[in-house]
Amino acid sequence: MEFMDGGDFHSYLRNKSKDHSPVLLLKMLCHAASGMSYLESKKCIHRDLAARNCLMTSDYTLKISDFGMAREGDDEDVYLVTDRTKKMPIKWTAPEAVHYGRFTTQSDVWSYGVLLWEAFSYGHMPYPDMDNRKALKFVEEGNRMSEPKNCPPGVYQIMLDCWYEKPEDRPSFASIFQRIEKLCT
Repeated sequence: MEFMDGGDFHSYLRNKSKDHSPVLLLKMLCHAASGMSYLESKKCIHRDLAARNCLMTSDYTLKISDFGMAREGDDEDVYLVTDRTKKMPIKWTAPEAVHYGRFTTQSDVWSYGVLLWEAFSYGHMPYPDMDNRKALKFVEEGNRMSEPKNCPPGVYQIMLDCWYEKPEDRPSFASIFQRIEKLCT
């Protein structure tokens, strides 16, 4: 296993002495989109994508980690959870996964949108000032988190696309990777 000497992405984002330039953040988020696109191609559902589960090298290469909740999709690329006693990271989890235990690549796309928000809010907790229940109700009512103040042009629209109510309306990771890559150039 590779040693990731840069630590976890969440700690990096919270460290005010680190370089948080939008260009550097976009490059790191491009790495995350590339990694998730690879998982998508292998029909692997991560189920816990968040800044805390991304690791960095000292040269700012970002890699997806913590596959403890990851599962292989079935013929429909769906992983159903029937045990409701297990904890789940509500603020990062797509509504269909919370309510019906239906995890897909598209529920990972929802989480990637939250990861983008985390990055450009410099590691703040998603749905600030809301507990899990309030955050879930907020989303169910059709609301979405507002644009972080340091968000580069085009990135907030990607977040909103990741947070479409219907999973089939959300973009693929291959598409997200292409869009983020364009913003990096």
